[in-house]
Amino acid sequence: MGSIDVAGGQLDAGAFLGLGAILFTLGTIGVLVRRNPIVILISIELMLNAVNLTLITFSRQLQDTQGQLFALMTMTVAAAEAVVGLAILVDIFRVRDVDDIDDLSELRG
Repeated sequence: MGSIDVAGGQLDAGAFLGLGAILFTLGTIGVLVRRNPIVILISIELMLNAVNLTLITFSRQLQDTQGQLFALMTMTVAAAEAVVGLAILVDIFRVRDVDDIDDLSELRG
């Protein structure tokens, strides 16, 4: 792997890829372990940001802007997902008093 120029110095691209892998792993653990819907949404956002970091790292390494543009589109979709997800959660919390996502699977009128 080559190095990437940042703030007057150079960092190895492997450092960015390692950070992306750590963030993605933490997000995956958050989705699998936690049962709070808000924490799950935050974990999904963390996973999307880890993927964006990887896309931008490879884009910078290859001197191509397509990865950066794709990351920008992913951030737009992530923002829309957060807005829609939080709106659904607010509506569910308004109708029901639910703290655990497993309680949402029960059909109640």
